[in-house]
Amino acid sequence: MAAETAKRRYPRVKAPKSALVAWKSGEVREVSHVRTIALGGLFIQTKKTVKKGSMLQMLIVTPKGHVRVRSTVRTVVAGEGMGVAIMAMDPEDRAKLDVWLKQLAEMEDSATKRG
Repeated sequence: MAAETAKRRYPRVKAPKSALVAWKSGEVREVSHVRTIALGGLFIQTKKTVKKGSMLQMLIVTPKGHVRVRSTVRTVVAGEGMGVAIMAMDPEDRAKLDVWLKQLAEMEDSATKRG
């Protein structure tokens, strides 16, 4: 696990239960919950996965609005979901996602200090 964390360019944060992503790959379209998220990718909770290497078009719902990204499936965990790497997004969407991730990280830090 430590080696996996060391490879990450961006820190992951636990997504709130309300975090949703609409995604599609080929004919597969789904709306799923987000387990963890970072500027570099996210883990999508879904039983309907696509194979590793598949390209996804995604719309991530944030308090600042929707963020449109293109991504690639990096890992598939049967019965749980898939880890995806963000490959491309517009600068405006990146800024919205960055602001939201900083807010989530601050909330996570304050909860850790209280707990």
